[in-house]
Amino acid sequence: MYATSLGDDGAELRPLEPWRAEEFLAHLDRGREFITRFIPFGAQATDVPSARALLQRYADMRAADTGALHGLWRDGTLVGGVLFLNFDAEKGNCEVGCWLEPDATGHGLVTRAMRVLLDHAVLERGMHRVEWVAAAGNEPSLRVARRLGMRRDAVLREAHPYGGTRHDVEVWSILASEWREARARAA
Repeated sequence: MYATSLGDDGAELRPLEPWRAEEFLAHLDRGREFITRFIPFGAQATDVPSARALLQRYADMRAADTGALHGLWRDGTLVGGVLFLNFDAEKGNCEVGCWLEPDATGHGLVTRAMRVLLDHAVLERGMHRVEWVAAAGNEPSLRVARRLGMRRDAVLREAHPYGGTRHDVEVWSILASEWREARARAA
């Protein structure tokens, strides 16, 4: 229906909706081990009905204005995504996140897509604070937070039990005024 270009390399940001369940499942199957190293995203989507159910959950969140899921396509292939979690328009706070399959890393896709999401959250929806939460060992994710100009607010020690390990979790954020300043400097 619509896509946002992320640059001259053919990368696009598009809605990731339930009717794309087969494509989403194929993407998860290509990158499942890599994607689920630090988060369980997509781990329960093991067939088309469960993939559709996961996408429907986010479609319902979008309809309720509490979250949204967006896919990243490169050369016409779904390779990852970015999302809004805990989107609270009334309080002006939200959380963003991402995932990629291994072959899509190192091309700046998440950073470029996240700039689109931050513009939407801050400039269109009036969010005051946007948070990024990642396992302390997930260095690629933390580098994106730094590139976006976010600041580390806290480290929650051993707060996330996952994969037989209790991971430290880092909380990063950017405020609306900081995002506007960063965008003005970049212009």
